[in-house]
Order: sequence, then C-alpha cells, then structure tokens
Amino acid sequence: MTDTRPLILSCPLPRSLPLIFAPDRLAELHARYRIVETVDEDIARLPDDVLAEARYIIGQPPLDAALLARLAGLRCIFNVESNLINNMPYDEVFRRGIHVVTTGAVFAQPVAEIGLGFALSLLRNIHGADADFRAGRELWGGDGNGEARLLTGAEVGIIGFGDLGRAVARVLTGFQPRLRVYDPWLPPSRLREAGAQPCGLAEVLAQSDVVFCTAAVTSENRAFLGEEAFADMRRGALFLLLSRADVVDFAALIAAVRSGHILAASDVFPEEPLPSDHPVRSVPGFLLSAHRAGALDIAFKRMGEMVLDDLALLDRDLPPMVCKRAERETVARFRSKPVSRN
Repeated sequence: MTDTRPLILSCPLPRSLPLIFAPDRLAELHARYRIVETVDEDIARLPDDVLAEARYIIGQPPLDAALLARLAGLRCIFNVESNLINNMPYDEVFRRGIHVVTTGAVFAQPVAEIGLGFALSLLRNIHGADADFRAGRELWGGDGNGEARLLTGAEVGIIGFGDLGRAVARVLTGFQPRLRVYDPWLPPSRLREAGAQPCGLAEVLAQSDVVFCTAAVTSENRAFLGEEAFADMRRGALFLLLSRADVVDFAALIAAVRSGHILAASDVFPEEPLPSDHPVRSVPGFLLSAHRAGALDIAFKRMGEMVLDDLALLDRDLPPMVCKRAERETVARFRSKPVSRN
C-alpha cells in the first residue's frame, strides 16, 4: 500500500528533532509525516524521487538553483536555528510560492528577561556585591550603594524593534521608563503603538541611561556601533548587547567600558566559544554571559509546537501563521552568523 503521508526532509542542525519536539509531539510528527533524516551536505545526494516528493524541510540547508529545481514539490522551509540565512536563490523561492519561516520568536521572551536581569544587576551591582561578600569585603547598607540607581522611571533606549525589542519593551512596562526606539525598518506609528518614542540612533544613544541593543545583523549595519557611538552615550550609562556581536565594534565596546565611560553586558561575542585569553574577560564593569539567554528547553519545545501548528495549516493549503515568514524585500539582507551549538 502506498504511503501518502507528506514527506519532510529533516536537517535541523545544530538542533535535533528530540530537542525541539516533546516526546508526544515527536511521535505525532512521525505519525503524520514521512521523515527523511539528512544533513546539509548530503541533501543533493538524495535520490531524485525523494527530493521531488519532499513537501517540507525542517532546517535551512544551502539550496542552489539546481537543487531547488529538483525539489519540485517543496512548499515550506522551516528554519529552526533562528537566523534567516542568505544561502538560497530567494527570488526563485518566492516566485514558486515556497514559504521560508523561522521559529526565532521563541527566544524573544527568555532573552528579554535575562536582559532585564543584566540591567538590574549593573544598576545595583548585584553581581559585584555578591563577589565582594564571598571574598569578605562586603559593604553593608548604604555603604554598598554608592553608585546604585533605579530602573524605574529611567530613560531607556532600544536599538532594533523586532520580536526581541518588543519583548524587552514588554518586560520593562512595570518600570515605567521613558522609552526611545531606533529601528529604520519600521514606521514611526508601529513604535508609538508600543508606547515608545521613535528616535534617531544619535538621540537613543545620547539620551538613554540604559540602551538595549536587539538589532539583527544586516548587510547595512555590521559594526555600526563603534567608538563614536559609545562616546556619545551618557557617562555611566548601560549598554546591553542581546542580539548579535557583529552589530558592534567589539574592541571599541571593550575600550569604552575599560575607560569607565559606560557599563556593559553581553550574551554574544565575536567568537564563540570565547578564547580563554580574550581581553573582555578581565574588564571591570562588563557583565558576561555565555550565549545562554535564550537556550531554555521550554523555548526549544515551543519551536516544535510552532512547526506542527503551521504544518497543519499548510496541509490544508493555508499559509503558515505561527512561525515568522521571511519577507522578500529583507530576507537576503540578514547577515547574522548561525549558531554552532544549542
């Protein structure tokens, strides 16, 4: 008897199907679909009949024009890494009506929450006071609050207002900040709807006590925050890097913190894992996190839920509605490096 279940090519590295699907949901996936497990470099070696029948891909392997032509039945590519990659002829993909979607929104809330933690720790020196206490040099009461500040009512800037930037704005709501946002890809009305004041980059940097950088790396903004940008920030202001390291000149950021002009925190770095002798490890006032902000099991499992929901829609000849769809005008402009580990 012929198996008529839709065929999925699975190549989700660095993820795996058991990582992103809870056991019962993984069983459901296997019940509803035929799964062909592969890796990026082996897809082109699959038999022509398998490629022609594949309706979905979980992963975002590189697809040249010849390989794409062999994928005659392809309907949707599910990027479960989170960074849309410029590794296929998008014009042809869109011409054929193939959807490219990403589950990256699952990371917005956990990253925003840890960003809030970074801000509070730097404003109140939570991490430093803990280290001092363990070393027997703690300062009691007001003596330990010489430079402490409140987040409530602070002037806060957000650079980039995609899923992550909007999540940061939400977690800050209770602190009633004066919120300024810079995002050249969004109309001012969208920012005002979120309770933010649309601003240029210079104003966000110069007028903020705390700056959250949540911008994706594009073909236009690599290292756009450098020595001049950090010099324009208020003395003692906080710069929190939550998106990707390539949007900043990292050496300039280190220098700005080392000089005492600003404080900073980062969950991302130019090299990952970071070399043991990297200079940022010894900079006072720089709070470090090993790209762990979004890597929660609950977020990974939400990916699987999103994929299954959109697969159900696509099976009914409806468009995907849960994952974020790539836009033809911007998808080829993203330049974030894919992650190599979960």
